[in-house]
Amino acid sequence: MKQIDTKLINWSVVCVNEFAKSLEMSLREAFEYLYMFGGISFLKEHYEAEHLLSIEDTVEDLLIVCRNNGGHL
Repeated sequence: MKQIDTKLINWSVVCVNEFAKSLEMSLREAFEYLYMFGGISFLKEHYEAEHLLSIEDTVEDLLIVCRNNGGHL
């Protein structure tokens, strides 16, 4: 596995964990929500820019992306 892939995976796990914590969800619920409403794809597609932001900013971006794709919490 390439180093960038490992970094993307590790960073994505942190983002899902922080997303779950900020919304008081289980990790499974958070992952399923993010997967269903485009958050996971967003993390993969925009890693180069998003990993430079704070985790809080990335969590906020995930909320926006998912809401725009029909996800309402």
